[in-house]
Formats: sequence, C-alpha cells, structure tokens
Amino acid sequence: MDRPFDVVLFGATGFTGALTAAYLARAAGPGTRWALAGRDRGKLERLGLEAPILLADATDPASLAGLARQTRVLATTVGPYVRHGEPLVAACADAGTHYLDLTGEPEFVDRTYVRHHDRATRTGAKIVHSCGFDSIPYDLGVLHTVTQLPENVPITISGFLRSSMRPSGGTLATALSVLGRAQETAGAAAQRRSAEPPPKGRKVSSRAGGLRYVGGWALPLPSLDPRIVGHSARLLDRYGPSFTYRHHYAVKTLPAALATVAGAGAFAALAQLPPVRGWLQGRIKPGDGPSAERRARSWFKVTFVGEGGGVRVVTEVAGGDPGYDETAKMLAESALCLAFDDVPERAGQLTTASAMGQPLIDRLHAAGITFTTRHVTAP
Repeated sequence: MDRPFDVVLFGATGFTGALTAAYLARAAGPGTRWALAGRDRGKLERLGLEAPILLADATDPASLAGLARQTRVLATTVGPYVRHGEPLVAACADAGTHYLDLTGEPEFVDRTYVRHHDRATRTGAKIVHSCGFDSIPYDLGVLHTVTQLPENVPITISGFLRSSMRPSGGTLATALSVLGRAQETAGAAAQRRSAEPPPKGRKVSSRAGGLRYVGGWALPLPSLDPRIVGHSARLLDRYGPSFTYRHHYAVKTLPAALATVAGAGAFAALAQLPPVRGWLQGRIKPGDGPSAERRARSWFKVTFVGEGGGVRVVTEVAGGDPGYDETAKMLAESALCLAFDDVPERAGQLTTASAMGQPLIDRLHAAGITFTTRHVTAP
C-alpha cells in the first residue's frame, strides 16, 4: 500500500488494450488507484479516460523498472510477448510487483519461468500469464470441475470448445510468431522441463485430444491452453494423485471438421515461410480488430466432462465475444482480483487457477462469464 497505484495497465492504446482500459474505467471501484501506461502520451489522452498517465517504453528496461515500482499489479497487452514482454516480467520480478498478460505463446511462458520464477518467488511477485481467452476459460473451467469431484482420486477431464470470433491484427501477429518459431519453442520447453521440479508422488498429463465423435466431431486443439491446465495441476494437490486433461475444438458435422483441419494445416504450413508470414500479417494490421457489431454476435462455450471416484460431472464456461470484449474483462478482473481479493499467498510464476482460483471465478461469474454445472452422476 506504500505504492501510488493498485493497478497499472500497460499498452492501453492497442485494440485489446483500449477495451481493457474502458472496462477498468467502468469496473474499478471509487477507491481503486489505477493508471494507464505507454510510450505515447497523446494516444493515451485520446482514450478520454479519467486516469493518470505514466510513460514507459517496452524497449527501455529502466522505464519499465520505474513503472513496476509504482504499482502493486501491472497488466500488459503489449505483444507479441516473445519479442516485447520479457523486460517487463523481469522488472516486476525484481520489484515484487504482480504481473499479468494475455500471451498465447508457449515459448515466452517457458522462458520466463526459467529466467524469472525463482526471483519472483523471493520477492513475492505473482507472474501470471494468459489471463484472457488464452487460457482462463479452460484453466478455471477445469478447476471448477475438479472441485466437484471427490478428493484424492485419479481425475480425467476432457474440454470441448465451440466459438464464433474474428481475430485482430495483434492476435494474428502472435499466431504467426508462434508458428514461425517452432525450434525456439521446443528449446524453451526443454529448458523448463530441466528446471521445473515434477510434482511429488503425483502424475499429470495434459495435451491436445484426439479426433473423437461425441454427438459432434471433437478435433485436437494444440494450443497453449492444455499446458496451462497442466501447470495448475502440478501446483495444486486438489487435482488428485493422477490427473489427465485432453483439449478439443468441437464442430457439428464431418465436412466442417475436415474443412477446419485442412484450413489449420494450410495456415500452419504457409506460416513457416517468412515471405508468406509477412503477407499474412499485412491482411490485418496490429491495432485493427472486429467492429462492436461483429463482436456482439460472437460467443464461446467450453464444455468439460470430468470423471473421478465413480462420479461424472459435466460443466460449462460460456460468454460473449471471446477474443476481445471477454478477454478485456478477464484481464481487468484478474488485475482487480490480485489487487483486492483474498488470494493464495504463493508467489513465482503461477496460473490463474493457482494464483487466484475461486475468487477470480466468482468475479468473472458476477461479470457475466458463466460457470455452471449441467450434470452430475454419482456412484
């Protein structure tokens, strides 16, 4: 409380950043001390929000260190994070400042663990990646499901995503960055495996699922999300002595499934070629995104089927536009949760489930992202 701000948002002039700033202006209570930060005062002023403005540049570590020392929680939307994010993580780890971002980049998540987890643990900083659509619906949806299953039993959960959304320029830039850095991503994952101790006496498995027919077609979804779920399971004993999670994207018909697989495969293959990556990036510029009308028609639903100790639970996490409106809500509510709620005292690089857990579920549910239980079958 000796710092001038509770929450600072860095990168508020980008597409998602501006939505997050507007949400904070609505959701922050009258006693919340919050500010906007970035490198261009004029752009920040043009947002028209009544919040102090702090100047910092992602390429200037000294300015980031000064920014981190002024606040208890620092949330950033400045990506791709593998290029722009690590100096801010380092500044927060040094200052004991809680850090939040929206990354979907596994390389970045693994590299910051190796380089900054131990120091953040010593200073009391919580470093929490992926506080948007990557990966809150899955991480907290699995936690919501696990808590309804018996304790101290093996647990198996499958997640099935359905959604309608259009990407922004920033999201496209992140996807192309990940696809173009396969070797670097594999190297970072290997470094983390060497540095991170395994859970004692417990087994955890989390990855994309296989092709399945479950009343519709469930496709493998090889995103960062199952890795985040797995990190939570390693940190939380409540996930049982043996925990398995499989991650899927759900479509209704076989033609739709085939088209989705073909399109994703073609995009991934073409993104390996630098000239094609540049051309694809030019289709949607960073800072551009879907209109308010298009976002109003967007939605997501994630269904979880969990089994353990003879109990079967079906739960659902659902909301509106996943990529932007709901992502802005998730990031802002995560920042307010860390600033004001009674959260676990653990520190270091964490996940939303291990850093905030039920208090964040309660916040998001109250804000319109629903966490529901559809069915329970007891032994």
